[in-house]
Amino acid sequence: MENVGRRDNYIDDFNSARKKSPAAFEEMLRESRSVHFILKPSEDGTAEIPHLPPPFELAKDLHILPGRLTLHLYEDKIASRWSDVYQGDPLAIRTVTRARSIAEEYARLYKYDVVIFDTSPSLGALNKAVISLVDGFVIPCNPDMFSVYGIRNIGNSLSIWKKQFETIFHLLSSEKRSYFPDDFVRFLGFTIYNARRYSGNNDWDLATAHYNFAQQIPTTVKSYIKKEIRSHLSEAQLAKPIGGMSVMHSHATLPSMAQKYHLPIWQVPS
Repeated sequence: MENVGRRDNYIDDFNSARKKSPAAFEEMLRESRSVHFILKPSEDGTAEIPHLPPPFELAKDLHILPGRLTLHLYEDKIASRWSDVYQGDPLAIRTVTRARSIAEEYARLYKYDVVIFDTSPSLGALNKAVISLVDGFVIPCNPDMFSVYGIRNIGNSLSIWKKQFETIFHLLSSEKRSYFPDDFVRFLGFTIYNARRYSGNNDWDLATAHYNFAQQIPTTVKSYIKKEIRSHLSEAQLAKPIGGMSVMHSHATLPSMAQKYHLPIWQVPS
């Protein structure tokens, strides 16, 4: 376990902590570091780290970069530098696109087939940069009113974000445009998460109360997520959740126990 105080020094002032002890800095890069640690040079506008720290290995062919509660500081920088992206400012472009470029670097180094960003449900500056610049996104849904409204909100936000990025791409030189993906993000579908085991007598095998809300999801998707973002999906694919009737159970207190033992859920002692 790393020294928390030393780790916080890098979050407070990355460049000063880096220069204070180059040997300690190299030692830090030999072990897994948080996403915020890796993003911090872009946040502070200093030189990027010479090589990426290894990801944490959860299982064979399954790695993770841990999150950190201080990531809101990076979101603040995206928000404050956003308008400068339109002017082609290099630091602003680097700040907005760095999460994607880090994912691409790790994918090359470790030969990943898929890199997943587990975002919060907010629609702030950080998620605008992440969701808009990935290749595709999935919406996890509870079969309830809040998920239906959430789809409306993200659909409206995507329409605004798409216009903003189209304007940015029109203004940037081809060299600076290369920092961004060729296409705007695509919708890949939705999943149904249910806190209880499925026990209905309908085509999704859901309890009736959940089924009534779940049936609103495909219609809401088609109404609020523009066709150009989902045109690659057929009507049949849009009509049902990814995974069909596969059950995604509630984990009850297991997440808290996983945090206690510093283990993934499936390795928590029985």
